[in-house]
Amino acid sequence: MIPYLQAEHISKRFADYMLLNDISFTIFKDQKVALIAKNGAGKSTLMDILSGKESADTGNITLTNDIKIGYLKQIPEMNMDMTVLEMALSSDNPVLQVISDFESAIRHNEQQLITDFSIKMEEMHAWNYDIKVKQILSQLKIDNFDQKVKELSGGQQKRLALANVLANEPDLLLLDEPTNHLDLEMIEWLENYLKRSKCTLFMVTHDRYFLDRVCNEIIEIDQDKIYSYSGNYSYYLEKREERIEQEQAAADKAKNLLRTEQEWMRRMPQARAHKSKSRIANFYDLKDKAGSGRQDDKLELNFASSRLGKKILNISHLSKSYGDLHLIKDFSYKFAPCEKIGIIGKNGCGKSTLLNIITKKIVADSGDVDMGQTIRIGYYRQEGIAFKEDDKIIDIIKNISEVINFDNGTQMTASQLLTHFLFPPETQYSPVAKLSGGERRRLYLCTILMNNPNFLILDEPTNDLDIMTLAVFEDYLIHFDGCVIVVSHDRFFMDEIVDHLFAFEGNGKIKDFPGNYSQYRESHSPIEKKENKKESTTTDNKRQNRTVEKKISYKEKKELEKLEKEIAQLEKEKKELQADMNSGKLDNEKLVEKSKRFGEVTSSLENKETRWLELSEKTE
Repeated sequence: MIPYLQAEHISKRFADYMLLNDISFTIFKDQKVALIAKNGAGKSTLMDILSGKESADTGNITLTNDIKIGYLKQIPEMNMDMTVLEMALSSDNPVLQVISDFESAIRHNEQQLITDFSIKMEEMHAWNYDIKVKQILSQLKIDNFDQKVKELSGGQQKRLALANVLANEPDLLLLDEPTNHLDLEMIEWLENYLKRSKCTLFMVTHDRYFLDRVCNEIIEIDQDKIYSYSGNYSYYLEKREERIEQEQAAADKAKNLLRTEQEWMRRMPQARAHKSKSRIANFYDLKDKAGSGRQDDKLELNFASSRLGKKILNISHLSKSYGDLHLIKDFSYKFAPCEKIGIIGKNGCGKSTLLNIITKKIVADSGDVDMGQTIRIGYYRQEGIAFKEDDKIIDIIKNISEVINFDNGTQMTASQLLTHFLFPPETQYSPVAKLSGGERRRLYLCTILMNNPNFLILDEPTNDLDIMTLAVFEDYLIHFDGCVIVVSHDRFFMDEIVDHLFAFEGNGKIKDFPGNYSQYRESHSPIEKKENKKESTTTDNKRQNRTVEKKISYKEKKELEKLEKEIAQLEKEKKELQADMNSGKLDNEKLVEKSKRFGEVTSSLENKETRWLELSEKTE
């Protein structure tokens, strides 16, 4: 295997806190690697160091053969004054540069430049590239190429940055939480894109299905040590459990031996003086081993919810539109106690709108939301809370309540509550500015649950939370003695939590589906399953008949003859289009139309020529 990137003894300290401590690993060509660690362990900082955006205090990063790196940050850095297409094509890649120059010449109707760049586009085979970039943007639901970046939402900007990184086709792709701000359809597209791609990948993500299906190597940072697992996420879970059991067994064995050795060490100094010095040294080694058992800090979510009454929440004939955009149309539902409901649908289809109507943040056009008197809602918003950067962590909680009283009669101080949420006393007086994205999310979750809700509304709660925290949060929600509505693009999370779904299917239609996301996906893919079955059967038949099909068949002979005519026609059309574009006589609209057709013809021509070569080999 060819090593693409080597990280050797990387350490990084922030003030008195050691974030990364002596981290070493290698990324090899064609690997698809995921980095797993707890929030605050320095995942994003490590990504910044690998990409060259930040420097380590100690250690080295070595790149092999000047490979090109593409990096998607959690919060991308973007030129707000560029258009969407300019930003997507922004690159030092010469192919993308010439496409960008060509698009700019068209926008400004600069005929001579259009001619010059058309020739360069042809020389660099850039027409297919141009189509590919626009296809990626379309898959990520970004269709207005002339819109300014500053006019996009934060989620759209993240998707645009992802499109730019993918379009550059780097040798090594670094992705920090790439599935954030993608809907389920986009995630599945990205999943398949990366599986097919030949790029080498290193990423941070909390999406466990994504990890399982894309990655073939897991690197874990755990308690200042680094571990590598050659396999997907399921394999990692199995081997990690084995490793932890072995470590704990070794520590337990050392503790048992230590009792004997401690008794020996307690004897009179005179007696010990005649003993082996190596045994004394071994005693201290044994003491270290005995103390090396895992000290896992685990999020504690064991709060009892408020009592639910008989009446929960009744939605009657709810409708909401914005002009011609129908988000909710005549939707009714009566909640039962302790229901766990997931909401799915494309971005912008109205999921958050329904949550905001239920919580009275916005008003419906028609219909009623009737809430029971005992209902106490905890609303976890996608955008979270805008914490003040200089606020102390403990003050965030104290500003809500100095002492937290629970319905079961127990009490906690603000400090005790924070300790439950993995903010130990020594960090509670630190400013919010020091927290990672995941730690801020955890603090926000603390402010929601401390109010003892019995009806949780969660809008994208999994963003930025680490996998360990998610597992605890899932267990809490499964046993939560109240109702839950959750909007999430995390398919694993949805499958674990929900009893059934509200599926936004477009034009205001909301379908109540009895099952989780995977069941919904399977029930709505009969065509895909049929095609896969047909494809499988076809493949089997081809294998059986491979020896028979060595010579060209009559049908293939006819196809070859047809291809020769089509290739000649396409070559003629391509020359005519090129002449038209270089003439300088076309207006802007015609020029765009011709250039688009030129790309389509070029792509079709290449496909047909490839097929012609395959068939012509059989005639030899």
